[in-house]
Amino acid sequence: MSSGATTAIALPLGRLLSVTVDDDDTPREACGVFGIYAPGESVAHLTYDGLYALQHRGQESAGMAVSDGVELMVVKDMGLVSQVFDDHTLIALQGHLAVGHTRYSTTGSSVWQHAQPVHRSIDRADRPAHFALGHNGNLTNTSALVTELGVLPGTIGSDSEVVAELLARSMAAGTALEAALLHVLPGLEGAFSIVLTDGGSVIGVRDPNGFRPLCLGRLGPTGWVLASESPALDVIGATFVREVEPGEMVVIGAAGVRSLRPFPRSRVEPRLCVFEFVYFARPDAVLAGREVHGARQRMGELLAHESPLPPPLPGNEGCPAMVMGVPDSGIPAAEGFARASGIAYGQGLVKNRYIGRTFITPDQRQRDRGVRRKLNPLRENIAGKRLVVLDDSIIRGTTSMQMVAMLREAGAAEVHLRITSPPYRWPCFYGMDTGDPAELIAARMSVEEITRHVDVESLAYLSIGRLLEAVRARDGRGFCTACLTGDYPTDVPVGLHKGVLEATA
Repeated sequence: MSSGATTAIALPLGRLLSVTVDDDDTPREACGVFGIYAPGESVAHLTYDGLYALQHRGQESAGMAVSDGVELMVVKDMGLVSQVFDDHTLIALQGHLAVGHTRYSTTGSSVWQHAQPVHRSIDRADRPAHFALGHNGNLTNTSALVTELGVLPGTIGSDSEVVAELLARSMAAGTALEAALLHVLPGLEGAFSIVLTDGGSVIGVRDPNGFRPLCLGRLGPTGWVLASESPALDVIGATFVREVEPGEMVVIGAAGVRSLRPFPRSRVEPRLCVFEFVYFARPDAVLAGREVHGARQRMGELLAHESPLPPPLPGNEGCPAMVMGVPDSGIPAAEGFARASGIAYGQGLVKNRYIGRTFITPDQRQRDRGVRRKLNPLRENIAGKRLVVLDDSIIRGTTSMQMVAMLREAGAAEVHLRITSPPYRWPCFYGMDTGDPAELIAARMSVEEITRHVDVESLAYLSIGRLLEAVRARDGRGFCTACLTGDYPTDVPVGLHKGVLEATA
């Protein structure tokens, strides 16, 4: 391990003490992680491009840690990747290995202190050490680990910092990062895809269930890349090699790639989050050996067979029907529904491609305008038509209500809503911010009640069996469906929630 210094740079980008993000009711994102070992390459610029390709996974903060083998430079701040970094910043980050992160908080508030990568400097008698860490997922035994550490309440604000503290304490006794990981990882529970660097190597880890994705790519003759999704490899010219397996630890250095298995075999049970296919992942991503776009098309095809468009209402017999998707994840599903049903496909909503997360606390009128900021109807395409609208989910119901109202204002004769997943009734504890069941409309309303609430002529969800068929699961194995079925693959402590650490402060 090198004995260089660690430098942390805090950019003066509108430092926010507390942030309320977004004003819609889509599923809240997991984070995106990226790691690269590429001698002779400008890894800061490559990391920027990789994070940009993963921006959809989190828009609260972004950061990267770059090392030349001696010094570890960490730059992070609130905002989008393009807001945190510019050419001037990237040129200053010299080195041949890096890890990067783009965040949506699932444990810990959205504040600058919790932006990642998390970095630690360890003063040791023999020689100093340092590392940086980026984490996607959510630990379920965070409180127990904090108790084990014996830190003062409020000292640690996120589960990622808990992991960093555990590693730092292990390394303080002279242990290298790799050995510290082998010691610490078996004690972690829940979801974690992690990238780390100590200045000498880049390491990627995926939890024994593989709740969140992580893949490995090759860049040129000596370069290697880790990323949450394969498009981050494509954008920098890397070649997809394989997915990091659940329970695997990949170590990348001058000697190439080594694979280690830090978890007991009994704990390894693949359970990739099925919502990665429904909503989270980019359509061009490859997960579990399948392209996401094709899976979403199959969801639409199966919905057309399960829940076809009903006959027209009296007086609407002459109105043409059209299938449309809610951008972005609903569009391939709409294509599949149209193909299977024989109903014409058309565009009904235009998405504002340049709107990001709103880092404000909006009042009610601003919340009501939330959908209109992002979507605008194509009135000539909509007017007088019986619409079949494909969307990925209904979480809280507010977005669906506003969207339907918008379609009716544009002249839709009927609106029939088709959802490419079953009702979302249970909170996720593995990396989605839906920890309060009271916020989930399907947990407190029947399908008939939701139909009236969002004001549509009909509403139908894809069944769990058909969803698993769309992602080509074998007997439902290999995927986590807890938010849809209540079947949690691991034990979840009572009272687990996003602010679990802050509540003890």
